[in-house]
Amino acid sequence: MPRKKRTPAPARKSAKQGKRAPSRRPPAAEATKTTIRRLRSELARALKQVEELQASADTDFLLGIPNRRGFEHELVRALAYIKRYRASGALIVLDVDRLKPVNDAFGHAAGDQVLKAIAAVLTSQVRSSDVVGRLGGDEFALLLWNLSETDAKAKAAALEEAIDQLTFQFQDSTITAGASAGVAMLGLHADAERALEEADSAMYVRKAQRRHEA
Repeated sequence: MPRKKRTPAPARKSAKQGKRAPSRRPPAAEATKTTIRRLRSELARALKQVEELQASADTDFLLGIPNRRGFEHELVRALAYIKRYRASGALIVLDVDRLKPVNDAFGHAAGDQVLKAIAAVLTSQVRSSDVVGRLGGDEFALLLWNLSETDAKAKAAALEEAIDQLTFQFQDSTITAGASAGVAMLGLHADAERALEEADSAMYVRKAQRRHEA
């Protein structure tokens, strides 16, 4: 009698085969995260470029100090601080004497050299918390903190004296620089535009006085 064939027992699954494979994040989710990281990086670069352009727009390209726009921004911020914390300050507007004759006789490169030297003198004569700016042409402005009116006028006189001592050599000619400074005090009720006008008027009075003394 023929033997019956045994049916093979089903193969047992190994322990490894019995475990489920770890779930993977859908490709769409990974692509979204990659896009977000890229956009964040581009946004950071764009914001940095905006800051650089803003700083460039507020800076005098020749002297590396605030231009009129930048200085007026600093003045407005300073006045807001003065009003909020009852601080005090002074504004000095300073006009360079005899710059046009230098430009006419020796060229604008010579005039630029004079302006750079004056900017260096002004910066060296104030504290790091103070602000020196160029309003345009041969006119500068200084924002000085915590000075009485007497001290502010003394500082203006000292700045005039320091600039008066500058000398330049152009084409075998020795040229002296000069400047006239006017002061406006910054108090709780000060306004940026009026303060600039007041200091500018005081500067012209001082310029006429220096011309008369000469």
